[in-house]
Amino acid sequence: MTSSARKMHLMLFPMFTGAHVAGWRHPGAEPGRMHDVAFHTRIVQTAEKAKFDAVFYSDAQGFRTIVGRDVHSRNDVSRMDPLILLSALSMMTSRIGLIATLSTSYNEPYAVARKVASLDHVSHGRAGWNVVTSTTRNEARNFGRDAHYGHAERYARAEEFVDVARGLWDSWDDDAFLVDAAEGRFFDPDKVHGLGHKGEFFSVAGPLTTARSPQGHPVIVQAGASDAGQALAARCADVVFMSNPTMAGSQAFYAAFKAQVAGFGRDPNACKLLPSIQPIVAETEERAHEIVAELAELIHPDVAISMLELALGGAVDLHGLDPDGPLPAIPDTESSKSTQAKVLAMGEGLSILALARKVAALRTSSGLVGTPEQVADHLQTWFENGAADGFVITAPFLPGSLDAFVEGVVPILQARGLFRTEYEGETLRDHLGLERPASRHAGHPELHIEPEIWQAD
Repeated sequence: MTSSARKMHLMLFPMFTGAHVAGWRHPGAEPGRMHDVAFHTRIVQTAEKAKFDAVFYSDAQGFRTIVGRDVHSRNDVSRMDPLILLSALSMMTSRIGLIATLSTSYNEPYAVARKVASLDHVSHGRAGWNVVTSTTRNEARNFGRDAHYGHAERYARAEEFVDVARGLWDSWDDDAFLVDAAEGRFFDPDKVHGLGHKGEFFSVAGPLTTARSPQGHPVIVQAGASDAGQALAARCADVVFMSNPTMAGSQAFYAAFKAQVAGFGRDPNACKLLPSIQPIVAETEERAHEIVAELAELIHPDVAISMLELALGGAVDLHGLDPDGPLPAIPDTESSKSTQAKVLAMGEGLSILALARKVAALRTSSGLVGTPEQVADHLQTWFENGAADGFVITAPFLPGSLDAFVEGVVPILQARGLFRTEYEGETLRDHLGLERPASRHAGHPELHIEPEIWQAD
């Protein structure tokens, strides 16, 4: 048994029907239940029983680009609002963290701050916000724009958005509500703070109409890999999702990013870095590789090529080209520049279809294919060698592949002293080993802004 004072963190990313693009077609999946809250309850309760830190749901308020016949095969065309779903799941769970994705591009900071703080109250301190920027044209057109924001503008807006939300979460001091029935004093007006924000993108008076939440600030999660995304995450994120297929790549990113966190005057341990993995676990290594082959065979070629187009930022139409021919020259894009660069590096010497299949099944080729012991060895090596603080488990198909990981890998990690056997706290911050942030107003009366509501019109 390995003894380790430091414990890894595990989060689940269900992606509604599973992470593999063809996982919904696998016999171990139940895709017809993706809108059934009982199905999601079963999935999240499985993760909670295994003592996962949190579950998080992605979101988009528009369709991704769909080309050709793959319109019939794509499994990412429908999803529920994560805040609504997680509010329901908070009633069916008691410890696991609940992280909702909300875009800073097509939302307003006051509304997001209030909703996430409300989820934190409803769940007794288990809420988190996965901060994303939107990139798809359809999403932009659903909100009155002909095109989405440019890359620099998206992240400038996101920076200001997050700052406003954090300011609003400090609207009420922790002891602002007196609830003194005898004296008739419900709250102390001196402990309520306006925001008075006027910036490039937002004008927000405050205060928030929701009390300071159990965690003080709900946990902030970020996954931006670009320079702007990393800067935002290093300054204010509590958890960062990362994607590097090699341990050397993850080690380099881990060291560089922790240095960025320190550069903002933060403790590097106050921001957890979790690579996203898609493990294929079976009783034998041979059977695990058979599952990989089964999943690859289920990927429709049109789906793979559309996913490649998306990964390249929608900068080129590949469907009219010979799938066995080489990738054409790819122009710059305002979408994810880091993702485009990674895909182009992967594509050297590959045909369009070969690269498309590689992109579509990217994480299943990361080496996390094998027996429970082999997968546990892989996670332990990364964790103990400066490549990760834990992992995001993106189960390829649900519930089958999640069950295989929970039943096979988790007990091994626990036996080695690498992962908790019981929750040691109540809140998501407790699970992550993060301090509850003090209000910016504590001990700083000069920051107080008198709320407009006290003033005559």
